[in-house]
This record gives sequence, structure tokens and C-alpha cells, in this order.
Amino acid sequence: MNIVLVDERQTQADVWKITSKRQLEHLHTHLEVKIGDTLKVGILQGKRYLTEIVEISENSISIKPLHEETVPEKLAVTLIVAMPRPKVLRRLIMDSVTLGVEKIILLHSYRVDKSYWQTPFLQQLDHYIALGLEQAGDTIAPKIEIYKRFKPFVEDILPTLISDECPAFVAHPYVEDKMPSAISQRCTIVIGPEGGFIPYEIDLLIKNGCQAVSLGNRIIRTETVIPYVLGRLFSS
Repeated sequence: MNIVLVDERQTQADVWKITSKRQLEHLHTHLEVKIGDTLKVGILQGKRYLTEIVEISENSISIKPLHEETVPEKLAVTLIVAMPRPKVLRRLIMDSVTLGVEKIILLHSYRVDKSYWQTPFLQQLDHYIALGLEQAGDTIAPKIEIYKRFKPFVEDILPTLISDECPAFVAHPYVEDKMPSAISQRCTIVIGPEGGFIPYEIDLLIKNGCQAVSLGNRIIRTETVIPYVLGRLFSS
């Protein structure tokens, strides 16, 4: 945890209070904080501050803001991912948030097991987002959307995300065109399930504006391919 994320309601007074059991345990156990220590604190969907600890009690830590700090910039990318296995979903959300993805879309496809949509992890997305923000020192949560029908999404929603200024790339190992690198524009990235999109789905994505591009002939796990693609596209 590289920043303590608090709700705006906790910052209405001159002295703010950290009351989350999870955060308090981390601050006491791992950081061994004491009065007078400085602490990086961010307001969810707001600003980030360097603060000073002024009081410590059993159930709270009181802090006062010293000065404002810069919030890390987002990556100008919409990440569309076929719904992964539940345990992968947790890591995928946390890692994507940590990397700075601006928008995440979870999508159904033919090779996505319908049982994945019943996972309780979907009800805990806000928690995983918070963990990712705290890791990155960020305060701005990405927008997350869920679409359980592939064809209506690709035909009706996807084209609105694509333009000359915002191309869309679908990762597919069976094409010759290579994934671009070090681009300097907004883009949309489509990642399929671990078994890959079926030919019908690839054809529909291409028909509706996606460019099918390859990262090579290796089949890469979902949680591995996302940081790989983001690093390739947005490296300077």
C-alpha cells in the first residue's frame, strides 16, 4: 500500500481520520507508524496529499494535510477483456488499475464459461480497484462496464469506441500484422479468453472496426498478456 485511499466524507474537517480496519492493520503492522510520521493519502476520485499523523488510537489514525501532490496520469486506453476465470479476474482488475488503465470492459464470448458470471468476485470489484489504486498511488478509479452478450456489444457499442484518433486492436496469434509499439494516441485493446476468440468472433470484431494484430505465435495467459501489451503500446 503506497497511498492510503479515503472517502471524501472523511476529509470534511481540518483533521482527517483513517478508520478502515484493513488500512489500520497495514499501517500498524507493516509501517509501524507513529505520531509525527508523514503519510501519503488520496481522496477517492479526487486529490492526493502528503499528510502528518497527529493522533493514534485503537480504532483510528488522525492526520492533517500538509500539501497537495500530483496524481499519476492514466493510460489513454480502453481495455476490453473476455471474462476470465474468477481467480484471474481479481488479479486482472488489480493489475490493470495499477498500470493506469482508463476504462475496463468485461465481455462474454463463446469460450467463456457461463459460470464465470456467477462469481462473487464481480460484487467485490470496488475492493480490487481500491487495492490497485493504493498500490499505484492513484486516486482516480477506472470506469468498468460489463456486457454479457458478444454480438450486440460488438455491433452497437464497439464502433462508438473506435475512430481515426482511437484505433482498436484485437490480439490474435494467427495473423501476420504485428501489434504496434510506442504509439502516441488513445486506443482500444481487445483481449480474448485463454482459448482465444473463435473465427466468427474475430471476423465480427474486424468487420466492426478492429485491427487484428499478433504478438507472435505463443498463446499467452490473460493476466500475462495485458501488462505485455500495455508496455509495448505505451513505452516511450
